[in-house]
Amino acid sequence: MSTATDGPPLCPEGAWPSPADPAAGVTLDGAGLTAEDVVRLADGAALPVLPAKALARVRRSWRAAQRLAAAGRLYGRGTGVGAHRSVVVGADDEAGHGLRLLRSHAGGAGAPLPARQVRAMLAVRANQLLAGGSGIHPDLVEGLAQALRLGRHPMVLEYGGLGTGDLTALAETGLALIGERPWLPPGPGPAPAPVPLRPGDALALLSSNALVLGQAALAWHALDTLLRAGHAVAALSLAAVSGSPEAYAAPVHATRPYPGAARAAAEVRRLLGLPERPYGGGRRIQDPYGFRAFPQVHGCALDAAEALRRIVETEINCPSENPLIAPDGTAAFHHGGFYAAPLALALDALHLAVLQTAQLSAARLTALGRPDLTGLPAFLATGPAGSSGAMILEYPAAAALADLRTCATPASAGHAVLSHGLEEAASFASQAARQSLRAVDAYRTVLACELVAAVRALRLQPSPPAVRAFTAAAEALPAGTDDRPLTTDLARAGELLTALAEL
Repeated sequence: MSTATDGPPLCPEGAWPSPADPAAGVTLDGAGLTAEDVVRLADGAALPVLPAKALARVRRSWRAAQRLAAAGRLYGRGTGVGAHRSVVVGADDEAGHGLRLLRSHAGGAGAPLPARQVRAMLAVRANQLLAGGSGIHPDLVEGLAQALRLGRHPMVLEYGGLGTGDLTALAETGLALIGERPWLPPGPGPAPAPVPLRPGDALALLSSNALVLGQAALAWHALDTLLRAGHAVAALSLAAVSGSPEAYAAPVHATRPYPGAARAAAEVRRLLGLPERPYGGGRRIQDPYGFRAFPQVHGCALDAAEALRRIVETEINCPSENPLIAPDGTAAFHHGGFYAAPLALALDALHLAVLQTAQLSAARLTALGRPDLTGLPAFLATGPAGSSGAMILEYPAAAALADLRTCATPASAGHAVLSHGLEEAASFASQAARQSLRAVDAYRTVLACELVAAVRALRLQPSPPAVRAFTAAAEALPAGTDDRPLTTDLARAGELLTALAEL
């Protein structure tokens, strides 16, 4: 049985940190892996533990696949794949067929993916295989886990998946597992020992969306953090414009019981120390949408993030292989469970929801520069006449919003016809996951711009609010309101968002 002490963890950049606590293990058993666990394994904050019971399940599935293959052809084992599904492969050539399958499908293109994304893929694939049903030999599962423990990963190229199986990425992984391709990072450190490739192993390894699921877990974690930080940023902006708290009153959200909206309103109340039923107290009867409709809009993003998490955690804890070996070993089912439509649609929904709340963040940023809303100088400028103050912040925010709009174009609206027309559609979850990863930096930039402006506005007030969010932000961000480059302010604000998310 594998242990959590077989090797040191990695930090995201690939440097070797101090050894982790030996207890910092994540159990891979095909049933209980969380999206947060995937992130910890990808970052080297924990090491994989493979229970003997789960490995025994894999071995039973492997033996069942052997029996079923002997009794009749299985797709990809006794046959070719794709349009060659009816081409018979002789029993004496099944091992050679599997090797050719890995070699021929390791045809990815584009730039090598970051190590963090590849490690997330290794964790997801190992856990899926431990659910049973693939017919793969347990040695390959052990090889995936050992690569994580040793801080090694295969080179995986960006382009090759369409949300119907990460064929190129997993073929590239398979060639590393059997010793035909090197492990990264290069150097004299230990690497997983080559694993023999047995009949049926190749397709069993390939039948998964493990890469896109790993990327989706990473993107969910980053966007969820930013969405939680968004509560603090919006709360500070609301205080900076003396906004009406009535839009955040609990009775308002009880009448339209959307979980995300109620949560967003409650978080702003908590962060500002407001009662559940605030009434009056604002500068205006009602505020612009950026303040008044924040719970409703941001709540949709919270709900979309939660929906994505549920789908990711469903997919990483169930077998997706085609054919699927029944748990009792009596049948092999050919199916389309690898078609990642639920994941693609959930990713697209989250992108659209994040765009909506980011647009309100940009609107609040503009409002913070308006004297009629803040009672402060235009653009929060305090220097000689004509000083620009925080005027420039609207420009990087708008540029980042433009990227978010591109990311929010639904990837699932795409279309493809492949393999002589046998595969006449695709979910494009792979493209949606890449859009999610790009959206993280863009959304972070928008929030950082708003945060810098909100803190500046509150500093200009005679009595800034005595709340933890403002104290933390004021301590971290540069002081002074003179005209100067704000690049450092934005960088620090972007870094501060993770801490604000935990308040």
